[in-house]
Amino acid sequence: MITVTDLSMHYGAVVALHKANFAVQPGEVVGLLGPNGAGKSTTMKILTTYLYPTAGVAMVGGKSVLTQPLEVRKLIGYLPEVLPLYPDMEVRTYLDFVGRARGLSGARLRQRLDWAVNRCGLKPMYRKLVRELSKGYRQRVGLAQALIHDPQVVILDEPTSGLDPHQILEIRHLMRELAHDKTVLLSTHILQEVEAVADRIVIINAGRIVGDGTLQELQARTQRHEQVILSVAGNRREIEIELKKLSEVQEVRCTQNGEEATQFEIGGTLGTHLSRQIGKLGQEKGWRIEALTPRPPSLEETFLALTEPQEQIASGSA
Repeated sequence: MITVTDLSMHYGAVVALHKANFAVQPGEVVGLLGPNGAGKSTTMKILTTYLYPTAGVAMVGGKSVLTQPLEVRKLIGYLPEVLPLYPDMEVRTYLDFVGRARGLSGARLRQRLDWAVNRCGLKPMYRKLVRELSKGYRQRVGLAQALIHDPQVVILDEPTSGLDPHQILEIRHLMRELAHDKTVLLSTHILQEVEAVADRIVIINAGRIVGDGTLQELQARTQRHEQVILSVAGNRREIEIELKKLSEVQEVRCTQNGEEATQFEIGGTLGTHLSRQIGKLGQEKGWRIEALTPRPPSLEETFLALTEPQEQIASGSA
């Protein structure tokens, strides 16, 4: 549904995007991650035809953003970071206006209005002026306008900004529901958001795509050492001494010292099957092991590894 090929964007001498390549399949939720100024918003603005790229090709639903921008706009629903709201309109009037601007009328317009209001939790605010709404409810109105015309592709820039934890869970559920018959491209600074809803992650840094794959694939690519979580009953000090004797072990850290069991986080050399070595040691010493599980890098650790400071090809904000 989305294909980006050698996409570049220059602002004079500043390179905001450099030969970016990625694709998003129908029914996928893809998270677009990157530091501030990395090129995320530039990419989204090109895909939504707000900007024309300097070079390269971007296709949405088989339509070119360069030669068929109106056809692309019919296919997408877009929630930008700066909400496109009219503060002096009532919520119902605003959504009715957006629906008509999108070509809806009659029974179809009423049906989509009801759906958007119910799914975005706007019933209590339906007759209020937009300027009277809290930031969270304004965010919901912005999401409703992006979805009202039942688009094939949904592009969301910071969709949970300003929402409370309950509202965030509702929007996460909605994003997963949308993926049943739509394609979702999501940009956010909240890593847990991507981990909770995304099928695949694209990481951009200094205008370049530096990672593209599932979380597990990116974890495997960036893992530099093995980590294991060990929960074991026994004398904490004695167990720690024995663990440090293993040649594969580089670090032992006690993370929880309970009455019945102690939990250690153990780091070791990559490729040495650390869990197996620790399990073997536990058998020899007669330890009562409650749990022994490998710990892959977190999304935060993976993100930091892929976006480490490097020679910058871009400056300024994207």
